[in-house]
Amino acid sequence: MNDLAAGARERKHAFEMNKLGKRLHRLTGQAIVDFNMIEDGDHVMVCLSGGKDSYGLLDILMGLQRRAPVSFTLVAVNLDQKQPGFPAHVLPEYLKGLDIPFHIEDQDTYSIVKKLVPEGRTMCSLCSRLRRGILYRVAGELGATKIALGHHRDDIVVTMLMNMFFGSRLKGMPPKLVSDDGRHTVIRPLAYVAEKDLAAWAEHRRFPIIPCTLCGSQDNLQRVQVKKMIHDWERQYPGRIDNMASAMGNITLSHMMDRKLFPFTTIRPGGRADPAGDKAFDEDDEGCASPTAPAGPQPVQWLRERG
Repeated sequence: MNDLAAGARERKHAFEMNKLGKRLHRLTGQAIVDFNMIEDGDHVMVCLSGGKDSYGLLDILMGLQRRAPVSFTLVAVNLDQKQPGFPAHVLPEYLKGLDIPFHIEDQDTYSIVKKLVPEGRTMCSLCSRLRRGILYRVAGELGATKIALGHHRDDIVVTMLMNMFFGSRLKGMPPKLVSDDGRHTVIRPLAYVAEKDLAAWAEHRRFPIIPCTLCGSQDNLQRVQVKKMIHDWERQYPGRIDNMASAMGNITLSHMMDRKLFPFTTIRPGGRADPAGDKAFDEDDEGCASPTAPAGPQPVQWLRERG
């Protein structure tokens, strides 16, 4: 009886992981298509930190590489920042097992950050600037045409809220951008993927996760607090994170307040009814949900087998 129950659990788990794998590849392929992230002949540098997100990104891109209608190559890059206790052997051993080109860049940014940032202050800003400059240089040396980062849907929503709460601006984390040095294209193929799905995939695939002992261990970070807040919302109102992510691609400029982007000072009535226009004196809709609003990314044929 116990063997039967165990077998049923294994079959259920295998079924769920198969569904999860298909969802991850579909959503990543959809984001790649929607923002034209990867083109034929691209050499994509995948930034690998040792966390679940970047492991997942590399794993999914390797799967898509075999099935996509365009041909592209991958190179995995890790920046060893010389954090105390960092297991430097883990990533090279893992990547050798994948039989994929990789590069480990050794740079002691840890000592610089610890020297310049006062005790008790967050280290993210300086660490990010140092890491970004090094990775841009490495991308040039490796001939990479795209730099792929492992930020996911939840990261993008958290960044938007942080900019609202602490920066007084509506600014998110774009799925695709030109680097600040003007020389590289940075892409985030996991833009549609939920963090919880990446966590489940990492456990299923048994990635050798390397904990961050620099910024990741700082519990007082604003980002940590905002992430906790949206996950609390998600538990209370399932689907809220998806709605916020979808809203970032469904903007009505005439109903915002940016005078640089919409000509509020010059608009005049034109005498023509607009069925999609504002009902100025209507009560606010508490649900704020339109029955015709997009439900999220739709499937595409980017994943079909190449002939």
